[in-house]
Amino acid sequence: MLTRETGLSMTNQTALYHVQCSAGAKMVDFHGWMMPVQFAGISAEHRTVRSNCGVFDLGHMGRLRVSGAGTLAFLQRVCTRPLGSLADGQVRYSLVCADDGTVEDDILVSRESGESYHVVVNASNKGKILELWQPLVGDDANLTDLTDEQAMFAVQGPAAAELLATLGLDGRELKYYRFKDIALDGISVRLSRTGYTGEDGFELFCPSTAVADLWQRVVDAGGVPCGLGARDTLRLEAGMPLYGNELDRAHTPVEAGLAFAVGMKGNYTGATVLQQQAEAGTARKLVGLQVLGKRPPRHGYPVLNGDDVVGEVTSGAPSPTLGHGIAMAYVPSELSAIGTQLSIDIRGRSREAATVVPLPFYRRK
Repeated sequence: MLTRETGLSMTNQTALYHVQCSAGAKMVDFHGWMMPVQFAGISAEHRTVRSNCGVFDLGHMGRLRVSGAGTLAFLQRVCTRPLGSLADGQVRYSLVCADDGTVEDDILVSRESGESYHVVVNASNKGKILELWQPLVGDDANLTDLTDEQAMFAVQGPAAAELLATLGLDGRELKYYRFKDIALDGISVRLSRTGYTGEDGFELFCPSTAVADLWQRVVDAGGVPCGLGARDTLRLEAGMPLYGNELDRAHTPVEAGLAFAVGMKGNYTGATVLQQQAEAGTARKLVGLQVLGKRPPRHGYPVLNGDDVVGEVTSGAPSPTLGHGIAMAYVPSELSAIGTQLSIDIRGRSREAATVVPLPFYRRK
């Protein structure tokens, strides 16, 4: 099927598709979902989130629930991070890995109760995760796909908490990576203090039938519609990895600087490789690169040490906040020290100097 807006092949629309089209969204096909890449412009939306409040449709993300007496035992077998210490209402970042330690997906796990956990997976990986998990769940746990019935969107930025409070969604007392369920006009809304922008903010979950009205309330209260373009530059400034760029079946969480999410005990999938890497180190590491030249780094550009190709850019863009180019790339560990001087090949036509700098590039005050 073709869409009149773009002529692109379309397989899915989120519950916010029509309301976002009416708001002027430029739609693109993203992993089989028609999603807004921008409304007013990527840089303008980026700056709005850094200074005020932006609203992002996350309906393409997969939402799963694992429930039953065997839920925790199952999740401990398939997730890299220990989950036994989670309290009700707490969220934890984790990864799902293959036997060789490389990444199948990165996920958010929320404990609803001792026998019920909510899991958010990446849009491109939902089918894969379901295929991997369904044979392993066992008779004492149930795996349910909530994606169609439950919508998800984010309200991000320094003004997000106050804005939502004016609508009866007061999460100001919530700590980071905590959630609570609020009854709003007879509808259950989950308010989770999580996000993917480097700013304070929340991710909201509600019935798909109610999300268009809730999204419009947030926009009418001052939230600015934002697209995938700004979400990508925001997460890059915040040094947050993206599946398909920094995370994939060719790299491990330890190489990606995510050793905090790797349990040093436990027999989860990939544990042997990851625990050894966490103790002994890795031959390559993910680093941040500062590029002060006029030509911004982009995904796939070669990273050079002298004339030798030593890696390639996994994510790169001009930083609207910092005013210069930034990138992430895997390089040999001996070239990962802060201050190391490298360069980036710009389409074989020129080179731009690149300096290894700490991640994240930006940290909110």
